[in-house]
This record gives sequence, structure tokens and C-alpha cells, in this order.
Amino acid sequence: MKVSDSTILRKIERQPKHAAGFKQLVREFGLHGDDRRELSERLRSMVKKGELIQVDSDSYALPQAKIGKNMVVGRLTMHRDGYGFVIPETSSLDEKLKARLGGDIFVPPPAIGSAMHGDRVLVELGVIRAEGRAEGRIVRVVGRVHNTVVGTFHYGKRYNYVRPIDEKITQDVIIAPGMEFPEKLTAENAESAESAEKKRSKKNKRSLHRVLGDEAALRTEWDDLDKVVVDVEITDWPTSTQNPRGRVIEILGYEGDFGVDVEIVIRKFHIPHRFPPEVLDEAEAIEPVISAPELHRRRDYRRLPIVTIDGETARDFDDAVLVGRLKNGNYELQVHIADVTHYVTSDSGLDQEARRRGTSVYFPDRAVPMLPLELSTDICSLRPHLDRLVMSCIMEIDHQGEVIEYEISEGVICSAERMTYTDVNLCLEGDPGARKRYAHLVDQFELMRELESILNRKRQRRGSIDFDLPEPVIEFDEHGLMKSITRSERNIAHRIIEEFMLSANESVAQYLENKRVGSLYRVHEKPDAKRVYDFETIAATLGYSLGVGALPIQRVQLKADRRASYGTGKRAHEIELPKEVHITPRMYQKLTQKIAGKPEERILSFLMLRSLKQARYSEENDGHFALAAPTYTHFTSPIRRYPDLIVHRILKDVLRDSADERDGNVPVGRGDLRTERSQENQLGAGASPWAKPGSPSAHRDAVEPLGGPLSPQELHDIAEESSQSERRADEAERELMEWKKVKFMQDRVGEDFEGLIVSVTKFGFFVELTDLFVEGLVPLSTLTDDRYIYHENTKQIIGQRSRKTYSLGQRLRVIVDRIDPVEKKIQFAALQPEPEGKHRRSKRR
Repeated sequence: MKVSDSTILRKIERQPKHAAGFKQLVREFGLHGDDRRELSERLRSMVKKGELIQVDSDSYALPQAKIGKNMVVGRLTMHRDGYGFVIPETSSLDEKLKARLGGDIFVPPPAIGSAMHGDRVLVELGVIRAEGRAEGRIVRVVGRVHNTVVGTFHYGKRYNYVRPIDEKITQDVIIAPGMEFPEKLTAENAESAESAEKKRSKKNKRSLHRVLGDEAALRTEWDDLDKVVVDVEITDWPTSTQNPRGRVIEILGYEGDFGVDVEIVIRKFHIPHRFPPEVLDEAEAIEPVISAPELHRRRDYRRLPIVTIDGETARDFDDAVLVGRLKNGNYELQVHIADVTHYVTSDSGLDQEARRRGTSVYFPDRAVPMLPLELSTDICSLRPHLDRLVMSCIMEIDHQGEVIEYEISEGVICSAERMTYTDVNLCLEGDPGARKRYAHLVDQFELMRELESILNRKRQRRGSIDFDLPEPVIEFDEHGLMKSITRSERNIAHRIIEEFMLSANESVAQYLENKRVGSLYRVHEKPDAKRVYDFETIAATLGYSLGVGALPIQRVQLKADRRASYGTGKRAHEIELPKEVHITPRMYQKLTQKIAGKPEERILSFLMLRSLKQARYSEENDGHFALAAPTYTHFTSPIRRYPDLIVHRILKDVLRDSADERDGNVPVGRGDLRTERSQENQLGAGASPWAKPGSPSAHRDAVEPLGGPLSPQELHDIAEESSQSERRADEAERELMEWKKVKFMQDRVGEDFEGLIVSVTKFGFFVELTDLFVEGLVPLSTLTDDRYIYHENTKQIIGQRSRKTYSLGQRLRVIVDRIDPVEKKIQFAALQPEPEGKHRRSKRR
């Protein structure tokens, strides 16, 4: 059936009452036989996801069609204390409500009803206060977001239960007698996922229910599940008087067992991690050998010394590069990207699974790939000395870093070498061994460094922001145990690849924009006034400013953080904010340059990053604030990002339809940025698309896209899904890293370290250790030598008698005081230096 979910939604949306019957849809779509059954299954699935409401046995409606007066549809976010917030969907708000509501809707514990964290719910609004704060009552659950919960199994006197690990799921799940163990849990099917996948066959399909974890995988019988981590499928949803009920479908092992932490996080964030058998079969059936006709119809780059440059542990090589000098003195930059769409065709099983995953997820000791390993690490991966299909972007770049001409085509390469960032850096630093080993490539690396410097200066001229914040890296020993946590380092090789990928992404985005084809863009909007105000307030305490200057102001009711203040009676207060913040990337850039190398650099860089909005995917080109780029997309990582795959698909469609741009048998897309982007010429002189108030889209011609393989609604859906998948992956990666840090520090209680105060709050201050990339809290209650008061305006904690001060950016020594393995929190205590220079452990309270 060729009818997509978005097509069904649009069809129902066009109906007078936003509702349609099954027979009506069958008739209007012209469906017969199996297609009728597939439509019925799809409608049921859309009801389950909350995209539709089943009005009766034969009719379906959009959720907002059933909304009454003062009712809103939104997503519920729970708090561990039992209350929640509903983030309204704009489509369910009329103009009056949009004007009155000041944000999310607070729902007190008694009004939660049967809803759970993440559910799509219908809320009846109560009183909306003058400052826009609203309280509501959940009337109905429109759609359940997930039907599984990961938690710890406990035996009880009246019944057994599973306590969720996610603190936002506030109710235990009751396990009925006989539901404690997964179905078909036998020695035959209790093997690990990896070995089962290797032995895939129709006669030996693994059970959907597995025992996981290093120790758990060795056990086929579990007589005692007490405190064992399990995954539970909910069989009965909660009511206002009853907890949810469920059955155990997976036994993961004890929380401390090797590898179980990763399995927990995967299930907590509901990351798809098992490829359906039909998808694996589809991947296995792909012919790895490239046919002669396919080679003949592509641009052939196989004789060129093209290389990949990646990390030491990388296995999926998306991109390969080459730099040369042209006769006119300009540079030719070749960026070749794995042609994943040649193997992953539209709406195939592989495509649907890739869309469901959205992105690969990278944990410290394993990855959850977007595509099966047959593709991600083999057939699509640009491995050395093997013919591989690519999408190529060839750019001519002048000495000012301007891409004056580019060419996009389908190609084939044979990578000459699999380089690492470390090896390229060693070559460029003059290491004799590295330069001898890669003597045939050293000149090219030197040319790459030269071009990187030119491209970087161009970005700096237009105002692009570089925070260069380090990330934590866990080092493991030969047994897979953590031995240290360090800061990631970026050398010249990292910067080379970053600049080259940015240039390719911008060129492809500009090409699709010029063709007026519907596409996906990577957008980053201007920061909000309130966030800029908050940053300026904190930066001022350290003597810095973005230079926003004096602007017209308005008096605004600033809502208290209700998550932190529920039940405390904290009231909103009035502040002054600019009516429209005139902020440019250059303001951020100048401040990053000013603080470079100073003690407060990390703190202010982090706070600046927090003041900015999150980048996201969109079908609308709203520009990229941080890059100071009017047009930007993601093209360079189709093995691990679904939006890149979609951009490749759109590119191919445009190339096929551009008959006037054909070069022999090879469809080629060409562009000349000197004429296409007159604005870019201004950027080179120091201008920016944000030089004046207004969106970058205002600079574009008001011309509707001429078409493309995907409709605007389909692009919108993919953009929304991909942005959500990206956020889910980021949250999961961040949470597991915090868990790893807590585990690493458990054996270091009592040890003291030097640290830096990176955040100050009313309940204490957070310290980041200098030698270990680990952060912990020094609670206010542990400062016993004086009565300390938190000063919000200056973000300081000051002793009333001694006037001793704890401020942002202050260095001090702390001791690892306490580790909470359940809450996954690290607590430090501030050390006071003794006359002898020794350190003692501070008293606990």
C-alpha cells in the first residue's frame, strides 16, 4: 500500500469535521484486497500512537476534532514528586488560548489520573492567571507513548512488583503470579543477542524475550529475581486507584553486572536496538559487488589518492576527502560521501527501520547503529582499497575561502588509506615515523591544513561561533574496565574534516535551495530574549558581556521554576527584558575570543551554549545562527543520520530531472556561488544574515518549491521525528556517561582533588574536577564553619560572619564525600587547607 500515515492525516484533516469512515478512506484511496487490510492495521496503529482517535467501530478523527472548550492536547512530562506538566500542541490551541497561555500547563498529583510520563493527553484547563500560568486536569489519555518499563524486581507480601528506574514513572508496576519470568526462557534461546544474530536462520530464530548482560547471559534459570533488573510489558494501564500491571519480558541481570547499565539505558529511552528479521534478511540479500553498468554510469575517482580520516575506534566511514591545487591557483576540495540510498531504497524495510531509529547512538563501549552492520560497517562504509559508491561534492575554493563553483554527482571511489586523526596530526607535527609511513600523502595533508586555515578564517569573518567544548572520554583497560575519564582533544585533523564537511553541507544546501525543491534543512534560530538576559546577568558577575547594549524594554512577569518550587508558595516576579533582542553570532564570537585561555572560559562557554536554542531539522530554511550561515543542511553522514539519507534521496531526484545539466551519462548538478549567493559576498566583508532583525528566510525570494520526491508534510514529519530521535540519543548518551562517572568514582570516596566551581545554586555549588572530567555537588548543608547565604544576583554563596565566598570560576580542593549509586549522584565536600599544607576530610552532617 502506497498510502503513508501523513497522507491519511491530510485526507482526514480536509474533511468537514476532521473525521472519516474506513469505507470512505478505502473508496477515496482506491484500495482493494490486501491494501484494505493494511489500511485497517495502519489506522489501528495510528490510534495507538495517538495520531488519531477512533470515534466508533468504523470512524476515525483527528484528536483536536474531539476537543471541547478550554481543552488542550499535549505531551505529559512527569516529576518524581507526582505532579506533571503538559506541553501543549500548538495545533490544539485556538488564537485566544495561544495569547493567554504562557507555557506548559501544571497538573497537580490528584489530577494526573491514569496518565503516565510521555503520554499524549487531553487536558481541561482551570484558571489561567494574568502572567500566563495555567493549571489543568487530565481528562483522557489520547495515546500511550510506550508499553514497556525497565526497573528492578521486588518480592512483596501481597504481590510482586517492579520499581521503574526512570524516576518520572512514579508508580510501581504490579507483576501478577505466573508473569515473573519471560516466555520461552530456555537454555536454547537464552543466548546473547550477538551470538543469536550470527546464527540467524529460519530454523533458529531467537526468542523476542532474552536474558541479557554478561552474567545474565550465562544463566538459563533464575530462581530468585529479587533486585534483578527486568523489562516489563504493561498489560493493564493504571487508573486513579490502581497501579499499572505487567509481565516480565526480559531479564537484564543485576544492575552492577558488566554491560547491564547500557541495556538499562537503551530500554529506559526506548531506543530501537533489535533489527526485525525481515530487515536483517533484506540487508543480507544486498549484492556487495558493484555491477559494471553501475560503475560505467558514475564519475570514476578510483585512481585518486582519496583518504578517510576518522577516530581510532571508528568502523563506519561515511566520508572521504582529497585536496588539490588547480592551475589558476585555487584549491579543489573533493568530499565523497557513502551512497547509502543506492542500497536503502525508499519505503523498503531498511528505510522504514532507519527512519524509526533516526540516528546511530554511541555509548562509551558500544553503539546502536541506524543500519545493520552488513551495511554500516561493510557495504556502505568507505573502507580502504575497496570500490565504494559515493555522492560526490567537488568544490573550487579561492584564497578567501569562497566556494566559487561546485559540482555534485554520483561517483565511485577506492579509498587509498584509512587514516586516523592521530596519524594525520603526527604527520603535520613532523613526526619522522608517521611522515615516513605516509610519505605519499604528506603533501596532501599539508595542503589540507592550508585550506582548513583559509576556510576557518572565512567563517570567522562572517561571525561563526566556535565553542570547542571538550567532552568526556572513558578509557578502558584490556578487560573492558574503566581506568580513567579524560577530556576529548581536538587536533588539526579534527578541524580539517570539520571545515571540509561544513563546506560540503553548505554547497548542497545552496544547490537544493536554488532548485526550489522541498528539502530538509539543519536550522538554528536566534536565542530567546529571556535566555540572553539570564546569560548577561551571570556574565556580568564575572565582568563580561555580549555587548547587547541598551535596548527598548518591557516589564515581564518571570515565572518561577515550578518544578523546583511546587508547594513552596514561590511567586512570580517582575523583570525588565528587551522587546526584541538584537543579537548576532558575531557578539558570541567576540566574547569567545575574549575569554579564550582564561580560567572562566569553560564556564562562560557552557553558559553561552545554554543560552542558545537547540539546532533542529526543518522543512523550512530558517538559517543557522551559530554558523552564521543563511542556508545549511546535513549531507555528510548518511550511515548514521536519517536526514542525511533523505537529502541524498532528494539530490538524486533533482539530478535525474536536470536533463540540461547532464554531462555525458552522468547526471551532474553545478553551481556558481559567486552569482547564487550575493549575500555570501557581503558575509566575506564581515556582514551576517543576522546583521539586522529578522529571519534569514526573509532574504530569500518568496517562491514556493517546485516539487521534489517528498511533500512538505512528509518533510515536516521526517524533520520532527529526526529531531526527536537526535534528542533521545543525546539524552541517553549523556545519562549513561553520568552513570559511568558515578561507578568510576565509587572506589575513590575519601580522595581529594582540585576542582573548579562551574555552577552555583541555592542548595550548593557544583565542582568539576580538574584531572578527571567528573562533576559533583557540594551541598550548602556541608559548609559548617559559618552560616552561608545564596545571593542570586551575583551567583555567589557568602558566609555571614566570615564573608568567605564561593563563586563561579573559583578553584578549590574537594574530597569525594559520598556516592549515591541509586540516584546516580556524586557529593563532594569542600576542603579547608591546614597550616602544614595537608588536607583533612571535612565533617559530614
